[in-house]
Amino acid sequence: MALFDLSRDELDAYRSASVAPEDFDAFWSKTLQEAREHDLDARFEPVDTGLSTVRVYDVTFAGFGGHPVKAWLTLPAGADGPLPLVVEFVGYGGGRGLPHEHLLWASTGRAHFIMDTRGQGSAWGGGGGTADPVGGAPSYPGFMTRGIDDPGHYYYRRVFTDAVRAVEAARSHPLTDASRTVAVGASQGGGITIAVGGLVGDLAAVAPDVPFLCDFPRAATLTDRHPYREIGLFLKTHRGRGEDALRTLSYFDGVHFASRGSAPALFSAALEDQTCPPSTVFAAFHAWGHEDKRIEVYEFNDHEGGGPYQEAVKLRWLRSYA
Repeated sequence: MALFDLSRDELDAYRSASVAPEDFDAFWSKTLQEAREHDLDARFEPVDTGLSTVRVYDVTFAGFGGHPVKAWLTLPAGADGPLPLVVEFVGYGGGRGLPHEHLLWASTGRAHFIMDTRGQGSAWGGGGGTADPVGGAPSYPGFMTRGIDDPGHYYYRRVFTDAVRAVEAARSHPLTDASRTVAVGASQGGGITIAVGGLVGDLAAVAPDVPFLCDFPRAATLTDRHPYREIGLFLKTHRGRGEDALRTLSYFDGVHFASRGSAPALFSAALEDQTCPPSTVFAAFHAWGHEDKRIEVYEFNDHEGGGPYQEAVKLRWLRSYA
């Protein structure tokens, strides 16, 4: 499909109508406080990967509810001092995969930490290994409506908490430099990156690409492509529940995390993106709280966005921050 959303001039002017709940900050403060009552228990086990230019560690740490979450930590071979740290979050349905799938950031001389996403890792890539032991109310197949009856039960409450704990776990390794921590991710990973940017106040920079989980009121009614469509299909069966669902989603909207962002940010959007419509990405970008921000726009791309071209932009951009 060619352009289906707002024009570029309209995107530059667009602001989300999504409203943050009055207790948004209190909700997340309490959520993270409860998570930190569990020992982080970050464990780093060396892995024999057959790779000679990097060292890889199989990581386990305690996320939401103290549940074990997996990750990989990849370091340049021979690193002996604290390194700038890139913490990465992955797209919808994917997992941490296999270590040799993630060599870019360690190749720049940085430490790279990639978090598994609980309950996912079975749709593409090398898979994942983190369970989600928490149940929820009836939901449409997928993750978007799991626990949508209540913010306290919602699936992404657990994922976003895991992500904050992932930053803490990565920073706990002696060869990472906490003061030079960057969060990155695309699609769902971009949405998680925005959430982390709003919840962790001392990041050096963030780089969300074609981010998911932003501007729910618009996204859920604009595109019929999954995963956003899961919300509409749930409400198609559960008639009259739209207002309640949007109230829950308002606690997880990237627009509201973005307004609390306190680090330099590099966003990207694609104008033919039907999965994460560009207006929803621009909504988060415009809301981003730090004045040092920019957005790369790919006019004729769908959800693949800038792909390797955007990676090249990030490699140059991050030199100024970490």
